[in-house]
Amino acid sequence: MKFSLKPRPLNPGGSECRIVFIQDKKPLISGDSDLEAQISAQIKKTGFSGDFAQTPVFSILGKTNPEELILTGLGPRKHFRMEYLERAAAAALRAGKKAGVKVLAVSADAPPAGVSETDFVHAVARGAAWGNYGFNLFKTGRKKRDHELSVVFTGPFKNSAACRNALTRAELESSALLATADLANTPANEATPQKISDWAKKTAKENGLGFSSLNKAELKKKNCNALLAVAAGSAQDAKIITLEYKGPNPKSRPVVLIGKTITFDSGGISLKPGKGMNWMQYDKCGGMAVLAVMQMVAQLKPETSVIGMLAVAENMPGGSAARPGDIIKSHAGKTIEILNTDAEGRLILADALSLAQQHNPSAMVDIATLTGAVITALGHTAAAVLGNDPDLNRSLIRAGAAAGERFWEMPLWPEHTDDMNGTFADLQNIGRSDGAKTSTAAAFLASFVPETIPWAHLDIAGTAWEETSKPWMDPGATLFGARTLIEWINGL
Repeated sequence: MKFSLKPRPLNPGGSECRIVFIQDKKPLISGDSDLEAQISAQIKKTGFSGDFAQTPVFSILGKTNPEELILTGLGPRKHFRMEYLERAAAAALRAGKKAGVKVLAVSADAPPAGVSETDFVHAVARGAAWGNYGFNLFKTGRKKRDHELSVVFTGPFKNSAACRNALTRAELESSALLATADLANTPANEATPQKISDWAKKTAKENGLGFSSLNKAELKKKNCNALLAVAAGSAQDAKIITLEYKGPNPKSRPVVLIGKTITFDSGGISLKPGKGMNWMQYDKCGGMAVLAVMQMVAQLKPETSVIGMLAVAENMPGGSAARPGDIIKSHAGKTIEILNTDAEGRLILADALSLAQQHNPSAMVDIATLTGAVITALGHTAAAVLGNDPDLNRSLIRAGAAAGERFWEMPLWPEHTDDMNGTFADLQNIGRSDGAKTSTAAAFLASFVPETIPWAHLDIAGTAWEETSKPWMDPGATLFGARTLIEWINGL
């Protein structure tokens, strides 16, 4: 897929199909009253509401030649968010591709209110690249992805150089997202812990990142027994994979990103219901987001040093599996009663959070498909952020809003910590009560983080994948969180 900037108005009736964003049932165009009137008439005639990601395709009679248009809805202005713009661009790309369009043109001189032209170019380009993605690695006779599609941003531009930089950034970020999407969508029989380690090693070499991977023996030597307990019932050994980017200042303390990477979650002995269990190959999506971010970091080269860690395991009910009632000692030395083997994500993150402190981080952020309770609280619209530093939480929420991902801060109170105290050990891996499960899970993790290190936990269980086709994407991994984290890192 190709992107370009042309500091000229669109050529009506040319070979390009124009994308026009619709907000409050009005087209966002500038300087062409005739076209605006024709589109408005078409909207009224067809009853097109301009709702989010609706994408009709039609022709109008231009001043000289017929012109192909794709209208894509942003919904009402009062509800506008950057995620709507990016997804609407993806939906428009998919509609154009389905219609056989080869070149799509977007005028950058009429973005939605409050959106700069650089942010507009960045979001639309990244959305279009995502809209061009489809996972078909395991389909026989599959066609190669269409690389002939082009998106042209037309002017006039207020700042062509800044727009070009925004477009370059979008291309680099999209390259990382699409490269990781295939791995994120690959099922557990193919995306094993070892194969993820091999993939990460290859990616690190290609991007100039440091790489290391701890195997079972090394994890045992480091007393990462919480992680090892999760993997005990599987034929696949656990891993902790680390990718490292060194910023320009060698004395700067890094931020550490930690991703839950459960390649398949059967629930272990506390077996999940069979219905929908096939989606548990996506329990690795926190780690996949971290992998995508580390590729972005390597290409964008921010000032801040960044370390990405993946805690990788498969949770299976084999003969050696951990049992409810087992007590293990974590890397931090704290003992844990395993009362439910399906609360495994917090176990692997406990050891990873503890191990991460050897890097003397300035901040730590973990990202995980951790609790079904977050879906009860927030649905599939937003992810939760919790942590020990309100400023860090707020900065991640702001980064998410700018990046087109929605986060909501949830409480982490002393009562949640008390709920995780063990009966026969220091901690237990599920709460005593049935309520506040997202907060009690985060409270368990907080037990492994010193208060002197700013830390945030992102629970993406409701946003990490789509189970049905959407206008902006096929079913599969969304890589939710990656866009927010790179936005946050760039702002440090």
